[in-house]
Amino acid sequence: MKRWQARLTYALAAAVLLLALPVNSHAILQKGQVAPQFKATSVTNSPVSLADYRGKVVVLDFFATWCGPCKESLPHMVDLYRKYSRKGLRVIGMSADDESDRLYVKIFTADNKLPYPVIIANEDLQADYGLRSVPMIVVVDKKGVVAEKFLGYSPSVGMEMEALIKRLMAE
Repeated sequence: MKRWQARLTYALAAAVLLLALPVNSHAILQKGQVAPQFKATSVTNSPVSLADYRGKVVVLDFFATWCGPCKESLPHMVDLYRKYSRKGLRVIGMSADDESDRLYVKIFTADNKLPYPVIIANEDLQADYGLRSVPMIVVVDKKGVVAEKFLGYSPSVGMEMEALIKRLMAE
């Protein structure tokens, strides 16, 4: 068999195998899609539901207690909350830590003086939001639609996020 025919045969076989693999049932959440609803209990045992924040701009901060960049973003999240919560901004900490670490997450929340609710984002919730790495910050508009999704954190991301929040709150 000629070399190009062998390569074509291998390529077709690989394509057939890829098509036969199960498709991930959770698509990656994109800007413009309705934010998946959730109900959970915060680490301080308060009920938290995205539906309760309808009509508000909501920042979902997916983080983990062991994540360095997540820890760097926390002062910015707290600052955003303090600056804009009276104007309608809501922040929910979405810990990607295991449920078995709930007490540690509660201590972490207190040590970092997070003034907003923090929940443990279980695997289903992580899949619904397409969480692949932390930090991931999802900004949801007043209608419950994803306005933006930020992967990672830096001061420039913080500035871009704040400008977006100001614009969304003015709408």
